[in-house]
Amino acid sequence: MSTSPDLYSSPIPGVERTRDTIVIGASAGGFDALLELAAALPPDVPASLLVVLHVGAHPSSLPDSLSAAGPLPAHHAKHGEPLLPGRIYVAPPDRHLMIGADSKLRVVKGRKENFARPAIDPLFRSAAQARGSRVVGAILTGMLEDGAAGLRAVHDCGGVTIVQDPATARAPDMPCNAMQQIQPDHVLPLAEIAPRLALLAGSPAGPAQLARGATPEARAGTPQPTALTCPACGSRLWQILDHVPPRYRCDAGHAYSIESLRAAGDDALERARADALRALHEKKVLSEELAGYHQEFGDERSASRYQLDARKALVSAQEIEKLMRDGTD
Repeated sequence: MSTSPDLYSSPIPGVERTRDTIVIGASAGGFDALLELAAALPPDVPASLLVVLHVGAHPSSLPDSLSAAGPLPAHHAKHGEPLLPGRIYVAPPDRHLMIGADSKLRVVKGRKENFARPAIDPLFRSAAQARGSRVVGAILTGMLEDGAAGLRAVHDCGGVTIVQDPATARAPDMPCNAMQQIQPDHVLPLAEIAPRLALLAGSPAGPAQLARGATPEARAGTPQPTALTCPACGSRLWQILDHVPPRYRCDAGHAYSIESLRAAGDDALERARADALRALHEKKVLSEELAGYHQEFGDERSASRYQLDARKALVSAQEIEKLMRDGTD
């Protein structure tokens, strides 16, 4: 549903709580989308903007690019710094960005979530816990499900939720998955998101819907052990109960949506196949060399055994190559 602009055109006298925290998550196609959004923001936004783009551990020029694109200064967030209005705080490479209970920024290594660091869910979840209805959350273009659970936390704690119209997203997965979690307050094409954020910033926040810390995951009860293992570290995976779609967390703290878990499992399977293929080719080569060595000394029995090993390794390698070529599991 969409809210009339008139509802947010002016603050209500006597209301102290305002929407002063904007959290934005993006992945594939997100760099250009964020630049377009930054360029359309006004210079006097009465809110702090916190941004997560899936950059992994790679160097990122996003803050400089955002600063150059629009009127608001942007920089990589620093651990412990306070939130100020009219600033854009960007999650640094290979670090999660979160808001602490004291409303100061937390920049931590942490375990990967949804196979990403920085990940969107930790920021949105922590913002919902720390600031409740003062939060506006926006999910932009991206693959898989990161951000869907976080946007649900923003919704459940009384914040405003915005999703980029999937038809305008270069990668529609994240917007679509977010819309499966909740009915967003606004589903907008990218060009309309910045004006909506400017309208919401500084508007009356209203009461929070849940007590602080009572996010959906916190209310889910005791996790259920599964027969699955974590693709990142091999430890046991636990399913978070009462969460649709299913979410998982391992003993070491890695967290996954069901879709990101399957994608991570596919990556692990491809790596295992590549390792097996290399080992089989090496076994074939070494077995052939051993067969030649024994043949040279007239030991036909040993030579035949190693020749058979080489043929078996070749056949197994060809089967794996066919699986990889056909893309079958």
